[in-house]
Amino acid sequence: MAAACARLSGRHGARWALPLRPPLCLACAVETLGDGGASLVRKKHMLSRLRDALAWQALPVVQLLAPDEGLCVHLIETLFGMLHTVEDSSALDLFLEVLVQLIVELKSEQYLRYLLDESQKELCKATTMRGSLPTFTLLGKLADAIPILADLLVVEHSNLVDHLLMGLTYPNEGVKAAVCYLYGKLYSSPVGTERLSAHFTERLCGLFLNTLGHAQTKELQVNCLGLLKELLKSDHFVSVLMNNSKAKEESENPDFLEGENPLPLVLKKLLLTRDEMLQAASSHCMAAVLVHSPSRYAPAFIHADVPEFLFECLSCTNEILIWSVYCCLLLLTEERLFFSKCHTVYGIESLVRSLRDVLHLNNVELHKQGLLLFTEILKRQPLEIKLFTNRGVCKEAIDVLMETVNFPVLEVAVEAVKAVAAFLRKDHLSSPPVPYEELQKLLEAVLKQCADLSPPQSTKRHAGDLLFSVSQSHPGNRNLSRVPQRQGQFLLNTLESFRNACRLAVEFQSDPMAQENAFTAPSSESRDTLSNFSEFLLRICDNLCIPMVMSYLERAVSPSVMEVFVSTLNTLFTVMPNMREKFSKKLASSSFIRLTLELKARFCSVQSNPVLNQACSSFLYNLCLSLYSAMEKERDSSQEEQEMSELLQKGLPQLNYTVPEGLLLLTENPEPFSLDQSLCSHQHCFILLLYFAYTTGDRFVPEAELFLAIKNFLLSAQDHGDCPPPYIFRAVLYLLAVCQDKGKDLDLRSLCAIKRILDNLPDVSLVYVHCPLLLNFFLRYPELMSRFGHQVLQLWFSWEDCNQTETEEAGFGMSDQLTSVNPLLPILKSNSSILLILLDLVCSSSVDVARKVLVTLRSFLERNEDVLVCDLLRSQFLQVLQQLLVESSSASLQANRNLPLLLNLLFLVQLRSRDVRELDSTDFRLLHQVSNLCGKCTPKDTDLLQPSLNFLYWSLHQTTPSSQQRAVAVLLSNVSLLELLQKVLQCTWLWSSPSEPAYLSSEDALLCSGWLLAASLLIYQHRYNAEVHQTLSVDLPEVLNAIIFRKKKPILLLVSILQFLRAILRQNFSSSLLVTVIQTTAQGVREPQLSSVEDAALHPLAVQQVFSLVVSLQNLLVHVHLQKDLLLSQAVVACLETLLEYLYVKNQDVALHVASQPWHRFLLFTLLSGGRKSFLQPEILRLITLFVRYQSSNIISQKEISQILQEAAEAKLSELPEATCRALHLFLRQIQSSRRQMEPVQAGTVQTLLESLLGQTRTCAKYQDIVCLGSVAVSLSHIGD
Repeated sequence: MAAACARLSGRHGARWALPLRPPLCLACAVETLGDGGASLVRKKHMLSRLRDALAWQALPVVQLLAPDEGLCVHLIETLFGMLHTVEDSSALDLFLEVLVQLIVELKSEQYLRYLLDESQKELCKATTMRGSLPTFTLLGKLADAIPILADLLVVEHSNLVDHLLMGLTYPNEGVKAAVCYLYGKLYSSPVGTERLSAHFTERLCGLFLNTLGHAQTKELQVNCLGLLKELLKSDHFVSVLMNNSKAKEESENPDFLEGENPLPLVLKKLLLTRDEMLQAASSHCMAAVLVHSPSRYAPAFIHADVPEFLFECLSCTNEILIWSVYCCLLLLTEERLFFSKCHTVYGIESLVRSLRDVLHLNNVELHKQGLLLFTEILKRQPLEIKLFTNRGVCKEAIDVLMETVNFPVLEVAVEAVKAVAAFLRKDHLSSPPVPYEELQKLLEAVLKQCADLSPPQSTKRHAGDLLFSVSQSHPGNRNLSRVPQRQGQFLLNTLESFRNACRLAVEFQSDPMAQENAFTAPSSESRDTLSNFSEFLLRICDNLCIPMVMSYLERAVSPSVMEVFVSTLNTLFTVMPNMREKFSKKLASSSFIRLTLELKARFCSVQSNPVLNQACSSFLYNLCLSLYSAMEKERDSSQEEQEMSELLQKGLPQLNYTVPEGLLLLTENPEPFSLDQSLCSHQHCFILLLYFAYTTGDRFVPEAELFLAIKNFLLSAQDHGDCPPPYIFRAVLYLLAVCQDKGKDLDLRSLCAIKRILDNLPDVSLVYVHCPLLLNFFLRYPELMSRFGHQVLQLWFSWEDCNQTETEEAGFGMSDQLTSVNPLLPILKSNSSILLILLDLVCSSSVDVARKVLVTLRSFLERNEDVLVCDLLRSQFLQVLQQLLVESSSASLQANRNLPLLLNLLFLVQLRSRDVRELDSTDFRLLHQVSNLCGKCTPKDTDLLQPSLNFLYWSLHQTTPSSQQRAVAVLLSNVSLLELLQKVLQCTWLWSSPSEPAYLSSEDALLCSGWLLAASLLIYQHRYNAEVHQTLSVDLPEVLNAIIFRKKKPILLLVSILQFLRAILRQNFSSSLLVTVIQTTAQGVREPQLSSVEDAALHPLAVQQVFSLVVSLQNLLVHVHLQKDLLLSQAVVACLETLLEYLYVKNQDVALHVASQPWHRFLLFTLLSGGRKSFLQPEILRLITLFVRYQSSNIISQKEISQILQEAAEAKLSELPEATCRALHLFLRQIQSSRRQMEPVQAGTVQTLLESLLGQTRTCAKYQDIVCLGSVAVSLSHIGD
């Protein structure tokens, strides 16, 4: 064939050769096609070569054919004629393709019209519709390739349409398919749509629907759907299709039920096929119908149960089909019937699984469309129809939402967050048990995803500062231009989700079934509880939501975003009622009052943004009432709260001022005789907002400016004779008090205004706020303190926390830690005249208030030793004591909780006086009253007796000899006191102590004070030979056993008993005040081994008792030396000194024998082997002095004395403790007076040291002799002398 073409091309000339391989002669091709004798195979080959030439070398072909019109017509006529003579389908397709390509490439309307004319002729002379099939096919392909053909057909060859209509009635689906294809091309043209509108309505519609409904071949189905797709672009055709009535002859057709629209059923039938392409086309056509008017056309599809089959189609993986179904279902959601027929309940599981499956496809638009459909279903689902009837589907939906929220594409995540917001509805989640734990994870994922999109907050700034900085910045920052649009939308959707979650928690509070998981085992603890979910909401709001919005505020402010945010915070007030107060305080302290005011001023003025204004006003209203209830728990204020509520409800929506405008508002004066109360209402609302902000630490208004504005507000009220309500004036006083330090002192006019309003109140407590600054404010101005100081101080102590008072009481002696515990203390220091009011409160107030006052006075006296108030306090204490003793019996005294505090305070006042002073008449009267009080008590009244005995002990030791003598006489004349003291001493042998006391109990402390007071009375009675009216008696063996067998005895108690033993030893057991009871043999002590003559000389002591006592004292000295207890070590050494003095007087041999015992040297070595290997220690120096005095050369040698002198000479005497200096002085004096031989150098050293010590004693400051150890008053000179 190729060779033949080559030969013929040489005959026709080279210009007809086309550049193909092998070459093709166009003239030969034309001749071959027109040759009736050529075989079909040869013609097909030529057509194939010609097709390739037109496809790849169209320009040379056109250049050869175009100049010869006759040749073109001949070729077109030849090809067209062969369409109706050739029966081979493959050849027919080839002829059609070449003919269409030729017409397209020639680009001549002349040949097109010629071909249309020929087609019309052929259709007219065709005997059967089957013979017209090639013509219909050709016209369809031409219309597809040449769009203008459709217009030519309907305008110039309209009679062709009748042939098309007949083709649809022909029982051949190939013909019908070709006709439908051509119809589709005709109706795709605007001209065709207009010209054929009536044709469709009157003749084609029913026939077409019937054809589509009965189509069996896929070709016909596809072409019918193509035609339908074009028809559905017109509202008119859609209306005709959906309202078409069936012909009467179709009424018997079982496929069409009476009263139903055929189109939905036809499309439903296509959905039932297994062909995904047909399903996609069907659903696409449904969407094309619905998009014109969902409300008008959706019911027909819904009644035909089409949604059910649409949901079934979602189980596929075909993206086109899924997209079409999503679009169709999305349009159906606009019709309520779609939900009421429960199609969503049926299909929700399929939709959720489809959403899960499509996430694995790389089609973002499909993800977004599916989530959009899910969101609309969740939003529009009626409340009365539960969407998730299966908890498993609900949890699966949460999992899908979690996955889509974390999707890496922002657009998908935005749609997912919208779905989350719609999902968080009570009716969607009310099936028990509520999956709270899964909801927490979902919300946390949403908030974290949104937080990750937002840049971190640059600095830790308060909410009001952030908004203020944005509002003052460049105008370009006042919109979302700096924030990407999608990020802003994502934040808005996130906040809506969180708000819906908060509302969900509030709604579930009234549902008992939603409180916790009812299916939890009794022995296990479920986390799926409403309480845990509510706590989570508050926690994540604090940790994620608020910081996220604060970060957003650094860049832009959107009213819609802030409206959702503020309304969310407002909802959180009711999420956990028990956390409402704490949440409110945190919001207020974080400048949310200022933030809300700035929002209202910026966006809600001139009645703009009413929704934001309402949200902000409601938030401020609930915040203020919550803060009010938190602060006014102690006040019965239901009526006041109601008034405040009404004021805030009316005034807040109109309070759209900036902070500077609000301060100016406070200074405005209402018009005379004006009935408009709006200005007053606005002023009061603004004052309340400032008050609540300041009480929580948010001082967003400069104090100096606020102080001046509040002052002007007061003066305005004074000028108009107005008296603000108590809750407003309370706020005014508080703000004045808080800002006082930054403002000038109030003038007399302002103070008069305050006094006038306070005088008009029935009770100052109505405006009292328990705040140190307010207390200081009232006590700062004499005009206010003189009139209201007593009431304010009484209120202060009435409101003071009992726990705080107990803390102060427990911290007795720890005054440095009480700086911030009682803020009244610095006020007392600056204005000591307040003490008079406090002392008056002790007498006139309740027991609780008086107790708190006494605790405060005690703390004040502990901390402020420079304030000279002792005389004033002592006189007042005397009056109080006299009043109490006169009005009270013994039983009522013991029940009085304030009396111990008063006595403690009295002792503290006396303890403040370090110097020895003469007792005056007040002191003696107090001494008389306290001793009488002691006589009315029993040893069990430790809280009363302890401070009383301390006071009596101080009165004996911290005074001059003359006053001391009178004090001893007063005490010894009080028989009841001595009887009480006798009982206390006897309790020493009756009360049991813990084996190793960790602290001094109140009973042990009382015993210590009793023994110390008894020892002091013995000493001073003997010294002044005072008259005795009542004697004391002690069991000497018990006293000795307490020291010898010292187990279970506190250290201080041993010191006290040692002091008593010293007192009776120094008086040789002969005192008119003391009766010593002596047994024949002390318990636990063996019979004395020395002769009865020695025992008789030492009577009432026995030699064996003496040795046991000495050994016990030595052991005790080693024990306390290791514990570095200087007081007890001094007491032990002093007792040894007194014991040896007693022995020396009674029997010198025994005394010298005891002093020279070798274990004394071992005792010294033991003491020296401790931490400080130095002789310059008080107890060591006194022991050595004792041994030198009694010439115990075997204990202390001359060499060791030289070492002591050398060490003392090398030491800096000014740096030695006072006790060491006194012990060294005694040692040096003993060396001088002893009979030991000293070298001149040593004698000079002794003299020099004595002179240095004497000079140091004269210049050193006076130390405090009376100290408190635990709760026991101890005189250091009494112990160490």
